Amino acid sequence: MKKELLTLIVAVSIGMVSCKKNLEETPAEFTYPAVAEVSDPSVLFTTAAGVKVYNGGFGSAVAADPNAPDVFYMLTDRGSNVAGQIANSIIIGKPDFDPQIGKFRLKDGKLVLEQTIELKNTSGNKLNGLPNPAGMGASGETAYDLNGQVIAPSADGIDSEGLVRAADGSFWISDEYGPHIVHFDASGKTIERINPFGTATGGRKIPAVFANRRANRGMEGLAISPDGKTLVGMMQSPMYNPSKTAVANSVVLRILTFDIATGATKQYAYLMDNVTLTGVSDIVAVNSTTFLTIERDGLYGGAAANPATFKKVFKIDLSGATDISDASNGATGKLYGGKTVEELNNAAGLSTAGIIPVSKTVVLDLLKDLPSIYPHDKAEGLALLPGNILVISNDDDFGVVDNGASGFAQKILPLTNSVDRNRLYFVKIKL
Repeated sequence: MKKELLTLIVAVSIGMVSCKKNLEETPAEFTYPAVAEVSDPSVLFTTAAGVKVYNGGFGSAVAADPNAPDVFYMLTDRGSNVAGQIANSIIIGKPDFDPQIGKFRLKDGKLVLEQTIELKNTSGNKLNGLPNPAGMGASGETAYDLNGQVIAPSADGIDSEGLVRAADGSFWISDEYGPHIVHFDASGKTIERINPFGTATGGRKIPAVFANRRANRGMEGLAISPDGKTLVGMMQSPMYNPSKTAVANSVVLRILTFDIATGATKQYAYLMDNVTLTGVSDIVAVNSTTFLTIERDGLYGGAAANPATFKKVFKIDLSGATDISDASNGATGKLYGGKTVEELNNAAGLSTAGIIPVSKTVVLDLLKDLPSIYPHDKAEGLALLPGNILVISNDDDFGVVDNGASGFAQKILPLTNSVDRNRLYFVKIKL
């Protein structure tokens, strides 16, 4: 119990698996390490200052393969980027980067990339990570390349953050632009793109209020019910609804449920622990009404100065919560005493309005309950394996961070003095 190399033995029943290949290749008992790191990530490019940008970036979300206990699908976000010096600007390291899903296999305690699934539009052309145009999910950000040239917005831009793998092998992904919820086939080609605007194939929409999402804090997490019928999207932070100023002290986030067959939606209020957090990074289903979420600050675990203090996994239950959907589908959603749900700010405000938020209890503290100190700033993805083994992925940001002057610096973990890498942590939890 003292070493990080401690392994968790999980009995995986394969008696019901019909796939001969899995029967032959997958052992009846599988051993998960406490932590597994991605093996030998490739270098996307090196900046003029010698900073290496890695590919990398696969920790925004993780999904397990139900037919292979050693296979995990991991998602990149929009690509390597840092904040610009101009307000609402970003520096895009590789404008033609295609957000992608990596298929990784766990071998000898390492995660080995076996396949890259590039995300594509309905015509089969590659998507990109550029901000969307006005009326199609624009975040208000202006993108620049490394030479200081403005990059035009793109209707094919996606800031992919939440990932689920459906039983048929297709994928659903949520993003921080729109927000969009996009259905991809197993090859990464878009089947349907759903957002508050109805601008994509199929024309189905999510409620208009979600267009008020805060830039870079959109639909960060996505889950699917065990029966495969319902998607559950989690907003990262309180939406700017009706404005940034009006919700400055709010801890009220929204959860959206989406019936895949009918498009019917419901909404619920979720209370973030405190206003200083970056918010909720992911959501994963336990059953049809119970889910796990992860909330975090933006600091590094084990840092000598200003160390992380909050990275927790919660169990939540939707069954007793109030549906806060707006039958009229107004731009600010249903109002309570003339206020938006976000303007109600906290538990007391919700109670006064007669709103019951989802219930919430701590099941894991990453900063206290792991065999060794959690060194990362970003705990971003969740998956749940048989035997209540929770899988947590970190976003390594392609190995780079903002250097404070519109450029890239290497992302070094203070605890280890090494470049951040994508990892999966495996933890037995009690539910």
